[in-house]
Amino acid sequence: MQFINETNYSYWELKQYFGQFDLVVVGSGIVGLSAAISFKQKNKKATILVLERGILPNGASTKNAGFACFGSAGELIDDLSHMQKDVVWETVKMRWEGLQMLRKRLGDKKIAFKLSGGYELFKDQTIYDEHLQQLDELNKNVDEVLGLKKCYHAYRKKNQFKNINGIVLNQYEGEIDTGMMMNSLLALAQKNNIKTLNNIGVSAINDLKTRVELSSNAGIFKASKVIVATNGFAAQLLNISGVEPARAQVLITKPIHQLNIQGTYHFEQGYYYFRNVDGRILLGGGRNLDFETETSTEPVINRMIQDRLVQLLSEMILPETAFEIEKQWAGIMGVGKEKKPIIRPVSEFLKICSKPRNLIIPR
Repeated sequence: MQFINETNYSYWELKQYFGQFDLVVVGSGIVGLSAAISFKQKNKKATILVLERGILPNGASTKNAGFACFGSAGELIDDLSHMQKDVVWETVKMRWEGLQMLRKRLGDKKIAFKLSGGYELFKDQTIYDEHLQQLDELNKNVDEVLGLKKCYHAYRKKNQFKNINGIVLNQYEGEIDTGMMMNSLLALAQKNNIKTLNNIGVSAINDLKTRVELSSNAGIFKASKVIVATNGFAAQLLNISGVEPARAQVLITKPIHQLNIQGTYHFEQGYYYFRNVDGRILLGGGRNLDFETETSTEPVINRMIQDRLVQLLSEMILPETAFEIEKQWAGIMGVGKEKKPIIRPVSEFLKICSKPRNLIIPR
């Protein structure tokens, strides 16, 4: 407590922010705020504090592409080839239910949700034909798990992309505005009297058996329970295994006149993805080109991958359209051996929650 006194906090500040909270959440992204809100709804009188290291969430919550998807045909077929069937479909169900929970909690207008469809592009005709042969089985499983009829089908309308020989549409996927979503989550947290502090870097979490203390650049915070919702950064705070960082590269063009691309697009098992955002193309992915380098918590540009994204824009997505790149960035996800969300207790008072790349807002 000596450190806190030395920082010249007032009595009022100490009372509001440095007493013991019922719950402290580390990380103010989608998972952190959602966990805090859910806890408050179940425990009306609970005192809750959310701590965020950056001005904005540092991981991927405000850096993703805003895809509201639960699985392209190609991704699921690939998953089913090397993962247990029940695990694949349990994960799909969690993605779908997470999206519905988000829509119900915030409302479609507040996240700009559009059921625009998810289009998977295929370059190889043989692979495309093989996928078409498996759509009936996929549709049967989706109907059984989610109750959605005729989810996947071949898209036969005009193909505007170069060197693409087939398209499969998931009619139940869509898109959101990530910035609006985060603003809405923050507003709901404030409405529920959940306190949020930014620029608080937590350096250590100490489980004292009767409570948890969190050391930070602002002092020591105390809690009865703690949730670590920092995805790829979790291993920096906890002595855990099974959660690794996964960096994702993204770019967006300047506005393009009469850009006639609607919906969300995936190709190569979802490793690449793009969409029209405010008359611009937002394109991301390519982690499969350099897995080793992209297993990183440093939010920096991978020039090789970014160059590949630009190449795809010019050769496949916009082959006859002039464009300029306006912004490039990187986001940090958390991944495990499986694609299921990682939610598990570390101790009686401490829990880790991590969202892989396609739970709610995958990319």
